[in-house]
Parts: sequence; C-alpha cells; structure tokens
Amino acid sequence: MKSFIEEFYYGNIEPQGRSRKQSPAVKKEFDLLTKNEELLTQALTDENKKLFLEYVNAWGVVNGESSADSFMVGFRLGAAFVYDTFVAGSIPTYDK
Repeated sequence: MKSFIEEFYYGNIEPQGRSRKQSPAVKKEFDLLTKNEELLTQALTDENKKLFLEYVNAWGVVNGESSADSFMVGFRLGAAFVYDTFVAGSIPTYDK
C-alpha cells in the first residue's frame, strides 16, 4: 500500500476534489447572485457592463486568494496539532 504522501504526489488524492451538497440557504443566495449578475449585465450600457464585469472578476480573484490563504492557515494549524501530538518532546501528564 502506498503512503499518503506518495498517493498525494501521484495525484490520487485531490484536496479540492469533493462533491458537496449545498445547503438550501447557500443555493438560494447563489441563485440570487447568478440571476442578478445576468440582469445587470443585460441592463447596463457597454461601458458600465465592462466596469461591472471587471468588478465581478476582481472580486473572484480576491475571494479565491482569501480562500487559498484560509486553506493554508488551516493546514498549518492542523500540522501544528499533529506535530505537538506526536513529535513534541514535552508531555504534561502520563497515564500509569
């Protein structure tokens, strides 16, 4: 059996590859975002449409970077827990 790290290296573990059922509240808000973006895109003049789409795309980049940062911080926190649990030399109490 391959190790976790080896499986990850060969692409057999996809950290973002998961399906997730959206909660009804999130689905409702996502549908609202999509509908309003379409309505605004249709209603705006060409110049305003360009500005709006630049705004939407910039928000997507900022949101993506923020999500990546949160993922990395969470991963580092988890690694710190594992390190402290299994590697750190000081153990406050012992069961006898």
